[in-house]
Order: sequence, then C-alpha cells, then structure tokens
Amino acid sequence: MTTLSLGSARAGVELRQFWRERDAVVFTFALPVVLLTLLGSLFSGVYPGSPVTSAQYLVPSMIAAGVASTTFVNLGIGIATDRDDGTLKRLRGLPTPPLAYLIGKILLVAVVTAAEVLMLLLIGVLLFDLPLPSSLSRWLTFGWVFVLGVVACSLLGVACSALARSARSAAAVMNLPYVVLSFLSGIYYTPVGALPDWVIRIGSVFPLKWMAQGFRSAFLPDSILPQEVVRSWEHGRTALVLAAWCIGGLVLCLTMFRWRGRQTN
Repeated sequence: MTTLSLGSARAGVELRQFWRERDAVVFTFALPVVLLTLLGSLFSGVYPGSPVTSAQYLVPSMIAAGVASTTFVNLGIGIATDRDDGTLKRLRGLPTPPLAYLIGKILLVAVVTAAEVLMLLLIGVLLFDLPLPSSLSRWLTFGWVFVLGVVACSLLGVACSALARSARSAAAVMNLPYVVLSFLSGIYYTPVGALPDWVIRIGSVFPLKWMAQGFRSAFLPDSILPQEVVRSWEHGRTALVLAAWCIGGLVLCLTMFRWRGRQTN
C-alpha cells in the first residue's frame, strides 16, 4: 500500500474516533456557530456606499476563524494528546510510514472543517441574509483560499503541537496564539480598514488575516472595498502569503515535530 492510501485509512480511523467523542464534536461545531450568532446579532448598520451589513461583513471572517480553530488548535491538541498517551509511540513501532499518520490527521481536519464551514454559511444565509457567491470565479476563489488555508494552518498546528509539554497544557498552548492572532487579524472587528496601523502590519504577517480577506472577496461585493485596508482584494498577495505559510509550515513540521513527549526524552 502507498503512503497516501495508508494515510486515507488512518483518516477513517481518526474520523470514527472523532465522532464517538460527543463532547469534542459539540464543542468543535458549537463554538464558532455561537460566536457568529452572538457577534452578528450585536453588530448592526449598513456601510456607506454598499448594501453590506456589519453582520454580513463578519461572516467570512468567522469562517476563516473556524478554519483556523479546527485545523491549528484542534490538530495541535490532538497530536499532543496522542503523544502523551503513547499513541504516537505505538504507531512509530508499526511498519507504516510516519507520514501516513500526519496525512490521516490532516484529512480528518479537512473533513471536519468543511462541515463546520457549511454550518457557518447556513447561519450566515439564514440569520444575516449573506449572499452566496454569484459567479464561478468567486466560488473558485473560495475554494483555493479554503485549501491553502487548511493546509497552512494544519501544518502549523502539527509543528506547534511540539510546544505542549503534555496533553493538559496543549489547550492553553494552542489557544493563546489563536486568540491573539484572531484579534490582530481583525476577525472580531468591522471594518478591518479601521484597525490601527500597527495591528494591521502585525496581522498581515500571518495567514489568518489573508484567509479572512480572501473569503470576504468571495462573498462580499466590490462596493465594500473602501472598508478594507487597501481598495483591492489582493488575490495575488493572498495566494503568495498562504502558499509561503504552507511551505514554512512544512519546514517547521520537519524540524519541530516529536514522536515522544519531553518527559520520555
């Protein structure tokens, strides 16, 4: 069997384990949905020169946050837990490529993330009248931003899982940078163009800001561009930054990933 087929088989195991943990399933899907519903209900008003409401502006950003949460945070916690309870050590002793395990984990979060995005889109359409992309090109934009975002955040989650000393500390280790970057990337702030310059500069370094901007370009009309940092969706720069983080995340995985906990080293 090839590494890819072994990884696909591992993804099936991971998915079955995920759906059996009902509390993890509920928390994974409920958190972004609750945040979107609450924040969208608090925001009101229409932007000058555009039919876009504040709640509609928030939905694509929350989709980006949901992607990052499911991939970066959950993947990092999951791998730290597998390392702490000896799962990684046992898998290391099997005659299967180590890459198969990582492929299985990434396929797991890709499937879960797709389901979560569908839920957030449903909330956006039903509660906030978010218009769906009106052309094939906008759907394609949504597609490539989603794929690059999932890959980049997944690889970063795999790499950063090494920072957790144990399963107990993994949630704090993974959630802290996620929450900080969410604020720096303007996820919970509308419009993004009104953020302080220093916040915009820092947020522009990381993939979450570009994922949110890419999703907004797929769902919102061009009339909202005056509310952005620049009056352009910057698709070329978005693709470049996300692709760079995919490569950087892979390099970090190769240098940081550990099969054993620090206590056993």
